[in-house]
Amino acid sequence: MYKLAIIGDGYTAAELLRLLTYHKQLRAVKVLSVDFIGKRMDQIYPQLLGFSDLICEPSRIDDIKGACDAAFLALPHGFSVPIVKQLLEWNIKCVDLGADFRLEDTKIYEEYYQLEHEEPELLKKAVYGIPELYREQIKRTDLVANPGCYPTSAIIPLAPLLESGLIEDNIIIDSKSGVTGAGRELRPSSHFCEVNEGISPYGTGVHRHGPEIAQELSRAAGKKLDVTFTPHLLPINRGILSTIYARLKPGVTEKTARTCLEDKYGAEPFVNILAKGMMPNTKWVYGSNMVDIGVYADEDSGRLILGSVLDNLTKGASGQAIQNMNLLLGLEETAGLKIPGLHP
Repeated sequence: MYKLAIIGDGYTAAELLRLLTYHKQLRAVKVLSVDFIGKRMDQIYPQLLGFSDLICEPSRIDDIKGACDAAFLALPHGFSVPIVKQLLEWNIKCVDLGADFRLEDTKIYEEYYQLEHEEPELLKKAVYGIPELYREQIKRTDLVANPGCYPTSAIIPLAPLLESGLIEDNIIIDSKSGVTGAGRELRPSSHFCEVNEGISPYGTGVHRHGPEIAQELSRAAGKKLDVTFTPHLLPINRGILSTIYARLKPGVTEKTARTCLEDKYGAEPFVNILAKGMMPNTKWVYGSNMVDIGVYADEDSGRLILGSVLDNLTKGASGQAIQNMNLLLGLEETAGLKIPGLHP
């Protein structure tokens, strides 16, 4: 049994505790907090009643030393860097659910997050945490940069097609997220009356997940790519839908693209390539660690359309974090995560 610390008290922290109730080899023993010190997590999140009696403790990192084997950092950007540095010195493995270690270029990080990165050398230690693409690298590291929810939904379907040279460079990613993607902190844009019965784009051209997507897709293609990414806010609690448009290279058919994805992900436990004629629905993956991908090509125009869905709090955050932690600690990758979606 490995003992874990969860640093943070938001939605992703609660989702970690929910999922860890299914895990026989990982146990959360500490939750470090700022806003809820002294409160039980099951008071803050009543869905945990009967499943977690952890009390939120002050954010004293020294309390983790000797008490935990590994840590999840569920913090806003900018807060993880000094904590991770200290934990690694104590040989405590880390999965960071925030953005501090996702971008390799510190200049891009500073541009999009308006912060100077305090420890650029740590970026060389971090592995970008999509296990389906970087499984072996994750096993050999002590620090995983857990990907963003939007990037996970876009990179998983596109990376194999780019690696195989089946699609052109100009890619359009139209993504939509449930409101939990904005976190638990109250803000006008996430009020019920602002979100309900409406849908709108936001962060057009400047969303922080844009460079993260471009970085990983460029890596897959072996060259810098032109990627257009536009997120939208949906009036639902949780879920990501990305509809992706790309142009097939001459001679490439829908069957070729589908076979490429099936060859890459056919044995993967958390990726479903849907049958011909099916497009995914966020309801099918609600509460699960699954990614469902639909494939359609108009071969007359050469246009490929991919539909990709996941739960932004699970495969888009806490579920993928546990998947990464399993690999870090040498456990079965699927441990605690073989849970079907909740539908209807």
